[in-house]
Amino acid sequence: MQQIDLLSYNIQAGIYSRQYSDYLTNSWKHLLPHRERLANLTRIAVLLRGFDLVGLQEVDAGSLRSGYVDQIQYLAHRSGFPHWYSQVNRNLGLLAQHSNGLLSRLRPQLITEHKLPGLPGRGAVVAEFPTSDGRRLAVCVLHLALGRRARALQFDYLGDLAHRYPYLVMMGDFNCGCTSKHFRALVAGRGLRGLDCGLKTYPSWRPRRNLDHVLTSSALRILEARVLDYPLSDHLPLAVRVALPPGVSLVVPAAASSAA
Repeated sequence: MQQIDLLSYNIQAGIYSRQYSDYLTNSWKHLLPHRERLANLTRIAVLLRGFDLVGLQEVDAGSLRSGYVDQIQYLAHRSGFPHWYSQVNRNLGLLAQHSNGLLSRLRPQLITEHKLPGLPGRGAVVAEFPTSDGRRLAVCVLHLALGRRARALQFDYLGDLAHRYPYLVMMGDFNCGCTSKHFRALVAGRGLRGLDCGLKTYPSWRPRRNLDHVLTSSALRILEARVLDYPLSDHLPLAVRVALPPGVSLVVPAAASSAA
């Protein structure tokens, strides 16, 4: 596999938002189960089938509000992904399991979790895949803080993380757009690609802000990047096609068809 189709999507735990007032009128859905949630997840699963690697934010790993459904596992099964991983960043016991999620067609060689600096509850998960030239492709799924000061610390942390990998994809909800000086410093300092101010993902009903991003190391090529009109959350999904360097491909393990 030399080209990879990626998707980053903040799914708001399966809650469909249509306007700003829904944050108030639907606030109970962040605490209690509701029938619409599973229907939304099933629709999202249809979209995910067309991708090789998916990074999810604001996923519930199985609690009261999700009807004790592990949403990452549910989406993996519904969309045909044999490998999935859940990083619980804010564990509220039976009430909520705030998580990042990774879905993959290929089996990762290694997965590591990172607790990001700032107040507890923000994290990144990194999956590493072997490449034919003996290196590894690292795919980092993240969800950064709302506060500027915490994000500044997190960008410093991500800069150190990016330094480790020649082949890197960093995707998720960065909670800031292109005008953030700390974000721009990360991109410039590590020579990352993919900072596109025109890819607006929030709010889903009238996108005006580019809070979601897919960045890559300079060794990778971005062949296509687009926001998908799939408004089943308060964010829209961001789809990116990436190519490894000429002559380099992902190594497909013999056991790649088995379940995680």
